[in-house]
Amino acid sequence: MEEKEEPGRLHFVGKKDELIKAKRSFRTLEGRDVLIIYHQGVFYAMDCYCYAGGTLENGDIEEINGKLCIICPKHKYKITLAEGEGLYRGRNPQEKPPVFRWYSKGIKQRVHTVTEENGEIFVKLVMIPNQVDSDYYQGEKGKVERAKAEESEGDMPVMKD
Repeated sequence: MEEKEEPGRLHFVGKKDELIKAKRSFRTLEGRDVLIIYHQGVFYAMDCYCYAGGTLENGDIEEINGKLCIICPKHKYKITLAEGEGLYRGRNPQEKPPVFRWYSKGIKQRVHTVTEENGEIFVKLVMIPNQVDSDYYQGEKGKVERAKAEESEGDMPVMKD
């Protein structure tokens, strides 16, 4: 009888001191590309590609509205490290006067559970809720979609702030 890989199992991703030194590490676990981040004494793990397909590996981390967020270098999307929530700044035109505030787009990025045991770091893939936007850019199909997006963006003029 063939042994099946149990869903939600712990994956060894590295020694704690090595991951702390690296600050960010990329791993492929069960076909998912995962980014492990060490920031301000805490480990986080999330899908490596933002929910629009850009890589998060070199994204800046900032505190926004009291939450630590990684900012997609390509799309400038703000994604909370702990929940995978997409944040945006906007104003409600019904307010008088309209004031800029931070709003939630909801959970856009899949985040995973990180645990430490005897100086070793493990990641457990979290597949609940059933579907989040970052799932689209995972696996083989995701590779094809990311390549298509890069190609089409290459045809567009670059906009500067």
